[in-house]
Amino acid sequence: MTDRPTATAAVATAAPARYAKQLASHFGRRCEVVEETDGVRIVFGDGDCLVRPGDGVLDLRVSAPSQPEVDRLTEVVGSHLERFGQRNELQVSWSGS
Repeated sequence: MTDRPTATAAVATAAPARYAKQLASHFGRRCEVVEETDGVRIVFGDGDCLVRPGDGVLDLRVSAPSQPEVDRLTEVVGSHLERFGQRNELQVSWSGS
């Protein structure tokens, strides 16, 4: 089994559950959204983003078959979340693995 490239981000916010729900609702219009035990997975074709609200943090984990696809998905998810949280000055900083 080949490891897929991934990127993660931990976004500090007072409302992680609200932003998780907003991302799922927004992308759910054109992507599959799968409820999981600890969060929600948004499926974008071959790649996906696991969104997990925590205590004061929204954890994001993007996974895809190739690094360019991971880079594209981090840009899409990150830019949407920053726009949704513009009033609260949300910032998404990704780290790869």
